[in-house]
Amino acid sequence: MNIRLGDPAPDFTAQTTDGPIRFHEWMGDGWAVLFSHPKDFTPVCTTELGEVARLKSEFDRRNVKVIGLSVDPLEDHEAWADDIRETQGYALNFPLIADADRAVSDLYGMIHPNADNTLTVRSVFVIGPDKRVKLMITYPASTGRNFDEILRVIDSLQLTADFSVATPVNWRYGEDVIIVPAVSDEEAKTRFPQGWNTLKPYLRMVRQPRAGR
Repeated sequence: MNIRLGDPAPDFTAQTTDGPIRFHEWMGDGWAVLFSHPKDFTPVCTTELGEVARLKSEFDRRNVKVIGLSVDPLEDHEAWADDIRETQGYALNFPLIADADRAVSDLYGMIHPNADNTLTVRSVFVIGPDKRVKLMITYPASTGRNFDEILRVIDSLQLTADFSVATPVNWRYGEDVIIVPAVSDEEAKTRFPQGWNTLKPYLRMVRQPRAGR
């Protein structure tokens, strides 16, 4: 399936390490990150799952649920969880989908035949409360993901969903942002009464609105 930004995130039912779920119901009214792993008991995946477990409180603070996926059966996931805890120092504290029949992988286009005919690549989907896809990132199987970057992008997505701003290159939460061109100077005076710095008519920098999180 060819999923693009803004598309509805397909719903599904699946078995996970936390029991059976229906994806949209499990999400509730918050955000979600769905990310796939090529296979259980693989070294890069083991480090990634340990890192997400370490960062779980950061995702929680942003009202984001995280859920992993691997194309192996549930019993393998449960055994792998012991390795993750032993080697990474953090126990699995979020669900991991057992997608042995590749139903979810195919639904989300996580199998890339020119990379591997059977295993998923490292796909990341950030899904908003409206159940639409807000971000997609695809890494090759050999490259571990940067979850600090994924948190940074979530900060941007949540901020720009609530305010008429965009975030510049390398932006971090708390730094200045850009007033979007669709907002006129007259409208900006109401939205940003503290004022802004005009570098060019299309490039107006303003202090970041303080979005709650």
